[in-house]
Amino acid sequence: MAQPCVLLKHGEVVLKGRNRGRFEELLQRNLRTALDGIGDAVRIRTGRSVTVLSGPVPVEQVVERVRRVPGFNVVQPAIAVPKDAETVAEAAVGLLRDRAPGTESFAVRARRRDKDFPMRSAELAGFVGARIQRELGLTVDLTSPAVEVTVEVDRKEVYLSTERIPGQGGLPVGASGRAVALLSGGYDSPVAAHRAMRRGLRCHFVHFTGAPYTGPSSAYKAYALVRQLTRYQPDARLYVVPLGTAQRSLATAGAGRLQVVAQRRLMVRVAAELARRVGARALVTGDSLGQVASQTLSNLATVDEASPLPVLRPLLGWDKTEIMEEAVRIGTADISRLPDEDCCRLLAPPRVATGTTPGQFARLEGRLDVERTVEALLERVQVMRPGREGAEGPRAAAVA
Repeated sequence: MAQPCVLLKHGEVVLKGRNRGRFEELLQRNLRTALDGIGDAVRIRTGRSVTVLSGPVPVEQVVERVRRVPGFNVVQPAIAVPKDAETVAEAAVGLLRDRAPGTESFAVRARRRDKDFPMRSAELAGFVGARIQRELGLTVDLTSPAVEVTVEVDRKEVYLSTERIPGQGGLPVGASGRAVALLSGGYDSPVAAHRAMRRGLRCHFVHFTGAPYTGPSSAYKAYALVRQLTRYQPDARLYVVPLGTAQRSLATAGAGRLQVVAQRRLMVRVAAELARRVGARALVTGDSLGQVASQTLSNLATVDEASPLPVLRPLLGWDKTEIMEEAVRIGTADISRLPDEDCCRLLAPPRVATGTTPGQFARLEGRLDVERTVEALLERVQVMRPGREGAEGPRAAAVA
């Protein structure tokens, strides 16, 4: 009898050499976490380039979860049948029978991972296709079929599928270490964090509010954004830092047109100290080159100079349309378009300096006593774990 299952095709992991085992171990660990609560009885079997989920599989729920796990390129709901050509052909006819009223053409693609199977791939595809054509009267179209049946011969059974759902691709989360992502309430930074996750970085998040001069709306948005992003990477921390008093101090110290860049330099210093405490080795931002005045090449370099850690910018060459389209795809766009009080607009000058150098900030930051300011901000940070009930205490940032 045909049994429902889900095939997960591995991404870049298959290109790894001697350390491939470590990547696959992380991939399977992340998969088990994604299935937590619905996949207790699901059997997970991993081959050289595919993972098979079988048993009492709640297919729709499983697909919804696993398609968000970075490291898998393709997710295929499928059925598993015994390794017999007649049985395979009969199962393929059954798959298409329900779809036949709206299906005029089809193609069969066969692949043998078990080379001992008596039929070659092309022979098996032809055999199955002939049966479908004879019993359902459909037209063979190998170029642009209305439906494509994939037949994969494995060691113990044969898998048939008519659906290929794109996965996240990339590397398993955790394969590249940890990072702290600076998260605003806009479109860019959540997309940048997601791209970092796809490159194997496990991200924690820091959000700066304008408190006490602004309300809590931006923190609510940040919480919602991280909650959405935890669907790709579970159990992330969100650090909420009230920056308003420090912003006022910069303005009082005479920042003028340097205000916005000075704030960003302070943000990366705070984020870098948080990163040190949680064992992260890089920062991630949503900067896109030239998108706004603070993101000119010279301003980005000035901000980088203030950080003891590498500042990664996954969206550096993206335009706004590309970023917004990706935000829709990953599910953060609806949250990002909600109104809030962005701390970057607080005390922002009418015109922002577009060409700065680190030397311009020495006297200004000396007046502020930056190291003491960073420590004071961290004493007031609130730590949350979206997806879990409640929040940790205000001094929790000191805990790695």
